[in-house]
Amino acid sequence: MTRDAPPSASTEDCSIQRTLDVIGDRWTLLILRDVFRGVRRFSRIQHDLGIAKNLLTDRLGALVEAGVVERVPYQERPVRHEYRLTEKGRALSPALLALMRWGDAWCSDDGAPTELVHDECGTRLELQPWCTRCNCAVAPTQISSRPGPGRHHPEVSADAAS
Repeated sequence: MTRDAPPSASTEDCSIQRTLDVIGDRWTLLILRDVFRGVRRFSRIQHDLGIAKNLLTDRLGALVEAGVVERVPYQERPVRHEYRLTEKGRALSPALLALMRWGDAWCSDDGAPTELVHDECGTRLELQPWCTRCNCAVAPTQISSRPGPGRHHPEVSADAAS
């Protein structure tokens, strides 16, 4: 399958594909990174990323339409808006943290360029799947999948879908 080919039947019922449909391009992820860091105004995001205004307008519009961020006025005359994460947007934090940690480990020869820490105690944050029943960390090799309640294609096996 080429990169630009439409999703096949095996990915139509995939939460990873659905997520990529909303946030799966470089600019959108970098915009979200900025908003998480407190950069919320159009001009500041545009300056920070060096993104063309039309691309930023497009990506922010898509994030608003998807309910990931909301436009909130911060000035009346003239009316100006900033972009704030919604609950849906804040729920993306673990995904962005996972991408950051992967980049720290595999794309940064000199170690992490930025460390995320707990505000309360200053400890570096980690991201680890956790079993709530066993109360223990779960390694990637200990994870399997099974059909969930949102499965729309019962004929697709658990091994073929995410």
